[in-house]
Amino acid sequence: MRVGHGYDVHRFIEGRPLILGGVEIPHDRGLEAHSDGDAVIHAICDALLGAAALGDIGTYYPDTDDKFSDIDSRILLRDVCRKLAELNFSIANIDATIVAQAPKMLPHINKMKTTLSEDMQISTTDINIKATTTERMGFIGNEEGLAVHAVCLIKPTSS
Repeated sequence: MRVGHGYDVHRFIEGRPLILGGVEIPHDRGLEAHSDGDAVIHAICDALLGAAALGDIGTYYPDTDDKFSDIDSRILLRDVCRKLAELNFSIANIDATIVAQAPKMLPHINKMKTTLSEDMQISTTDINIKATTTERMGFIGNEEGLAVHAVCLIKPTSS
């Protein structure tokens, strides 16, 4: 068994949709990023890549490469899962924490879990997503952006 940790942070900007966990969430701003800015998926990808000792998301999908401009992060997640499968690893579980003052995440968490389970081909019972605030402290509390932490456990695939 191997453990991985991922972290991602983005600032809010106007004129973009807010996409987290593969789900568009109603909000007045989205996240500034080279891709679609899905910080949940980015943190999960980094956790999975880290657990497999494969580096990080920037190693495979650099923000200097135009082919990843505005890319749907679900495509990246499916590719990371393919890389794990090629190394004979499967995902045991994912636990992610969204740190955001706004918007409220609870109404969207079940849809995120369903979307992520489809992309990772694991059960929704193997995915946990929760949200917290910073009690109005710092850039997150001032609603300038958000952050996501993710941990995962991967295991060798049974032969």
